[in-house]
Amino acid sequence: MSDVNDPASWVAIAEEDYLMARSALRRKRPLTYSACFHAQQCAEKYLKALLVSGGAEFPKTHDLLLLNSLCEQIGILVAVDAKPLNTLSDYAVRVRYPGEEPTPEDARDAYKTAQVVRRFARGVLKGS
Repeated sequence: MSDVNDPASWVAIAEEDYLMARSALRRKRPLTYSACFHAQQCAEKYLKALLVSGGAEFPKTHDLLLLNSLCEQIGILVAVDAKPLNTLSDYAVRVRYPGEEPTPEDARDAYKTAQVVRRFARGVLKGS
């Protein structure tokens, strides 16, 4: 069983989400709902891994702006703009139901934002 107080546990499941997002995008007909959802989940779990590594507590939330703000409060400045982070946050729930279907471009943008968070977090976590 994984330990919620171990950053490596968060990284392990973040990596699974990362691979799922990438796989969804690589299909002949990209699975945009899934790509957006898993990109959001990847970023969320990496931000939570950073918070755990810094000994910070956080609420159960999908709000990436809040998680990023909590990271800033403990001195971890994730180099990602608020607008794409906010857009990515919306994919935690919005893409789980019918309605506005994300375009392949939306899905690629979501994946790119997750990549930025992932790259930054992996660099910080490797040094801790």
